[in-house]
Amino acid sequence: MAFGPDTRFTTGAPGWGRVAAADAAAVDAGLRSYMLRVYNWMASGLLLTGIVALAIVSVPSINGLFYEAVRSASGRLVMAPTILWWVAALSPLAFILVFTFGANRMSKTTAQALFWAFAAAMGASMSSLAYRYTGQSIATTFFITAGMYAAMSLYGYTTKADLTRWGSLLLMGLIGIMLASIVNIFIGSSAMAFAISVIGVVVFLGLTAFDTQRIKADYVEYAYAEGTEMAGKRSVFDALTLYLNFINLFQMLLSLLGQRQSE
Repeated sequence: MAFGPDTRFTTGAPGWGRVAAADAAAVDAGLRSYMLRVYNWMASGLLLTGIVALAIVSVPSINGLFYEAVRSASGRLVMAPTILWWVAALSPLAFILVFTFGANRMSKTTAQALFWAFAAAMGASMSSLAYRYTGQSIATTFFITAGMYAAMSLYGYTTKADLTRWGSLLLMGLIGIMLASIVNIFIGSSAMAFAISVIGVVVFLGLTAFDTQRIKADYVEYAYAEGTEMAGKRSVFDALTLYLNFINLFQMLLSLLGQRQSE
């Protein structure tokens, strides 16, 4: 239960301060438990994504389903994605649409199953990074991403500043990145790709802080009861939001810091 500032002063009941403090402590404990569940879901999703990507790259029988060796125009042997890889690469958009428009009708079990399927599809899609960047630069960038992400999420959780005013600016930045990325597919400008990556890092760091504060505020406002269907469903949706911020931040940083295989 959340109390507004005026509520505290409109009652003169004896012991009200102790009751309010007890309720506030209960909400705070519930919030910590809820956020831990959200982060556990997010971390589990990232782990599954990594496992799937590693399995596709490392296991020949699985790799052959997603990639085939072909010769480029220069005569160099490269790994080209198969139809199955393209299905996996495009499927996250379908998952996002299902999450967005089917959230209210979705059960907790369905939401959890879709989250795992989404994380696995992302792993299949991101396996291509192993053919574009060196393993060392991927690992290094991952740990850099984890550090930056943790710092911004902690800031969003602890700051007293109202980050809601960032929302519209971050949304505009996100839409701009998406449009510029589509345009650059046809232009192929390295300068534009660099600018997109730099702006993307700023946008997704901002979204990490913004979404963390929003998740915290939503819990304090609605105080989802522990173990309920709503609490279970919301924790998956919130984990998906944070997961997407991490994945996008990682890819933006990798495009800036990663060492390409041909280098």
